[in-house]
Amino acid sequence: MCASIDANAAPLRIVAIGASNTHGWYVGNQGAYPAQLQALLRARGIDAQVTNAGVPFDTTSMMLRRIDRDVPNGTDIVIVQPGSNDLRFFGTMQQRTANVEEMARHLRARSISLIVYDEKVPLRYYTLDFIHWTRECHAMIAAALLPRVLAILDGRHSDEPPSPIRIGTEIARSL
Repeated sequence: MCASIDANAAPLRIVAIGASNTHGWYVGNQGAYPAQLQALLRARGIDAQVTNAGVPFDTTSMMLRRIDRDVPNGTDIVIVQPGSNDLRFFGTMQQRTANVEEMARHLRARSISLIVYDEKVPLRYYTLDFIHWTRECHAMIAAALLPRVLAILDGRHSDEPPSPIRIGTEIARSL
């Protein structure tokens, strides 16, 4: 992999959009997967800035409304973690899917790469409320996201156009 970045280049800018799990409910911002992903990237020598744009209680329609505000110009990659609040707050899977697809269109129009992390996480990685993830889960999610981010970086060194990367259920099985 050629996931190195020129020392004079601007830092890799990633924004993680989601609800309370992205925010770090129970584990704090530094325990949440965006901060852990930033640490993993920096450990590989990649100057990365991962912004946590998780907002507790958000649904995908709220994420869609704020995506342009929360994703500044110069962002390279967005990670969308749609969560389960849509269903918890009486939304439908169809609307949730449509909102994620619309976020992808917004980001594509701005030439920003997208990773959608939409996994079923095994119950053993939830806190006592069975809604929020443990610190261990956040660490595993960051580790699962790392190769996807590196793949996007490698793709930028080729002539391939960016495309959304969905992390499928095979990752959940490895958790």
